[in-house]
This record gives sequence, structure tokens and C-alpha cells, in this order.
Amino acid sequence: MSTNRDSHIRLTSHPGHRTPGRYPIRWGAATARERGPVIGTVTSAGDRNAVGAHGGSYALYRALAVSSGAMNPIARPDLTNTAPVIDVGPFPQWSEPGRIVSLDPWGHRVAADFRQEIAEGLDIRPTIAITKARLTIPEFDMLGKGLVPVDGEIVRASGDIAVTKAAIDPVWYLPGIADRFHVSEDNLRRTLFEQTGGMYPDLVTRPDLQVFLPPIGGITLYIFGDPSAIADPRRTLACRVHDECNGSDVFGSDICTCRPYLIHGIAECVKEAQKGGAGLIVYNRKEGRALGEVTKFLVYNARKRQEGGDQAATYFERTECVAGVQDARFQQLMPDVLHWLGIKRIDRFMSMSNMKYDAIVDSGIEIGERVSIPPELIPPDAQVELEAKKAAGYYAPDDTPSEDDLKSVIGRKLDEF
Repeated sequence: MSTNRDSHIRLTSHPGHRTPGRYPIRWGAATARERGPVIGTVTSAGDRNAVGAHGGSYALYRALAVSSGAMNPIARPDLTNTAPVIDVGPFPQWSEPGRIVSLDPWGHRVAADFRQEIAEGLDIRPTIAITKARLTIPEFDMLGKGLVPVDGEIVRASGDIAVTKAAIDPVWYLPGIADRFHVSEDNLRRTLFEQTGGMYPDLVTRPDLQVFLPPIGGITLYIFGDPSAIADPRRTLACRVHDECNGSDVFGSDICTCRPYLIHGIAECVKEAQKGGAGLIVYNRKEGRALGEVTKFLVYNARKRQEGGDQAATYFERTECVAGVQDARFQQLMPDVLHWLGIKRIDRFMSMSNMKYDAIVDSGIEIGERVSIPPELIPPDAQVELEAKKAAGYYAPDDTPSEDDLKSVIGRKLDEF
């Protein structure tokens, strides 16, 4: 098998790699060709213009496949017939300064926008893929009880739900990430370098490379109904932004409200689509508040074994004792995917999280109704979690509005009058 290697290892931080490549990235440009392709593959080392590698954490599995001889290291993907099943964008948000910094808005159009470069041998890879699928939700076997009615188009007679889904790999524009978190780019680069054990020296030696392909999980979108309705202000949109919880989402653990809220969100999305609008589930790979599943299970043990047992008063403290921080999800980057879809308003937002709500509204997207989880869907062991979150600021429909809230409502009514 050809490896296209010599015996000398040339570090990417060596002087010979510091010359500007043929394909500079102009983040925020109005077209894909003006912006330029994102190239993070070793097979195009001379033209590489991003730190990291395509595929996020899966790049390490690709390395194992290459090292074991199962994969040719210079193999390039054949993108024939891989085009998205629907068109997404371009939307004005794609080129608005600072609006999208954590994903490549042009990442699903690579095969079309850079057809000539790919034909000439340049290894450019999509970071977004869009396809069609069907979902089978066991809870929806309750169709006869009216959880989601069969309409023959979105919900089939078999109970399957038709969806359009998209997979999105993270692509970080480092100057924009630094600005979003109000830190200097130099500080961000150095911290990323140090906290990943020095995995990416280019972060500190190549300030000319402004794009980073981080080794983390991405996002999956599930769209219910007509995808074009999502960005149409004349049609309604129901949305749940959900952060991964494998134990609950997949295996049904009853210590949290994650799967019940996810199922509730899907049901509301389906019903909104059946009314002529659209539904959207944004599923982020941020297991255990982005602290990881090992840390998450350690926290479970600490919560249950503490004096007095599991309790709302020490819910967040137990996480901080183990992980050093209460929550590492930091929702500042979350709205980017909503802007990628061209969303300007969410009519029904299935979430009680103040952090998600604030991040979305602060990014310029309007939210109409906030929908909390129905009490009957909350597992007994999850009551501690829910009470702790409500005490920390989570939305609850029975909350008494504050004086500022009342003044805000009165002010809007006066403006309308």
C-alpha cells in the first residue's frame, strides 16, 4: 500500500510550513469561493489552512485504521451522489460579522462549490451532511391516545416519523471564538494548546491559521415537516435544543429529565409540523454538561452517598467538587446552528434552561412561548435535579413575574398602542 511518506517527520510548525497557502480563508465572506475551502487533511499538507483534522474525535480512529494497514493514508473520499437532500441557505446570517464562528456555513456545499479544485486533486471534505430518515419512538406507540396523530405524511400508519436530518462537525474560527468568550485570541490559543496536552502546536506557532477543527463531538439536527418553513417568518417553528445524555436518551435512566424532555420536544415538533409549520431538534454532543460520562457517573455517586442523600441544595456543588466547574457547556456557541438555518424567531421553545434561552435571545433570535416539561413526565428520581435547576434560574410556568418583567410587558403594550 502506498503511504506517500518519507523517513523524515516534518513538523507543521517548521518554517517551511509557514508560507501562505494557495487557499486563504476569509471568514464571513459572502460566497463560498470568496471565503475559500477549509482544508484540514494531511493528504493536502501543502495547502492545509486549518489546525486539526476532519472528523473531530473520529480522526483518531482513522489514524488507527491507517497504522494497522486497513486504510490507505492517501485515500480521498468520492463525493458522487453525496449532495444534501435539501438546500440550506445561503442566508444573510452567514456573512454577518461574528454571527457564526463555530461551524462552516458552507460545509455542506463543498462538492458543488469546489468541484474544479476537487477534480484537480485537492482534498476538500464536507463538514455537514444532510439526508432523509425515519424515526421510531417507542413512546409514540401510544398513538391511539393522541400523543401524535397519524397523518400519513409526517407520521406514517406504522408509527414511523419522517424527518430530514443533518450532521455537523465543528469548525472553529478562532478570532470569533475568542471574541464570543471575551478573551484574547492569544490566550485562547495557548489554553487550547496546554489543555489538550500540546496536541496542536500550530495553535501557538501558526497565528496565520485562524480555523481549528477541534477533536470534539458535533451536532445532529432533526427537522420535522417542510424544511423551508424553518426560516419562513410566515410559518411557525417549534424547537428543542438538547444536550446529549446517553444514559437517559438511549437507555432510559430515570435520574434526570433528559429523555422525557427530548420525547416531549419531538412530540411538540411533530404537532407543529402537522399544523403547517416546522419542528426542529438540535442535538449537541455535550455529554455530562460537556464534562464527559466518567465525570458524570462520579458525580452521581457523590450525590447519592453524601450525608443526607441526594438533595437539590447541593446538586451543583457536587459537580463542582468533582469537576472543578458546575457546567462546561457554555451556551455561547449554541445559537450558531440556528443562524445557519436562517432562524429569526422560535415560536415555541421546549426548554426550561435560562442559559439556553438567554444565549438565543442575546444572539438576536426572538422566542415566543417557553414550554416546560409536563409534570407527569418527570421521573421520581429526577425531582431533585429539576428543583435544583429551578432554584438556579430555570424557567417554570408557575413562577411569579418579577417587577422588571411586568414593566417590560407594560412597556411593550404601550409601544404597540
